[in-house]
Amino acid sequence: MTYTAAVITVSDKGARGERVDTSGPAIVQIAQAHGFEVVHTTIIPDEMQQIQAELVRCCDEKKIALVLTTGGTGFSPRDVTPEATLAVVERETRGIPEAMRMASMQVTPRGCLSRSAAGIRGRSLIINLPGSEKAARENILAVIDSVRHGLDMLYSAGSADCAQPVGTP
Repeated sequence: MTYTAAVITVSDKGARGERVDTSGPAIVQIAQAHGFEVVHTTIIPDEMQQIQAELVRCCDEKKIALVLTTGGTGFSPRDVTPEATLAVVERETRGIPEAMRMASMQVTPRGCLSRSAAGIRGRSLIINLPGSEKAARENILAVIDSVRHGLDMLYSAGSADCAQPVGTP
């Protein structure tokens, strides 16, 4: 099954046209390479209500299966993407950001500083990625195959077969 995806870049400077967004296009390319149909991309500022509204629009109105954000997951006072995400999801999926942080820790000890969150709203899965292109690539690649299986479960009529040994599709 082909799933739809959205990529939302959260960046004050990007939204003002003061910085070229490289993480958003990188995530689009990775999603497409993994069989997702990217149907929506946007750049918005680090504003809680705007992030929440865009997430709700992608999930409730556009019915997008996978909503990926990039940016706003650090320690800056303006970094509120995880809080905006947690405010709109119905069920957290804590294992996804845990897996991303674990993979990041293999690259840099600073991987533990990511505040990324993930969760389900209706039949949409929202995942926060870091704003740096390199970190965003590393994080999404660490979970993309598992995410596809998660979406299969989310879109199944009943329960999906979860007991797959490591290394099997």
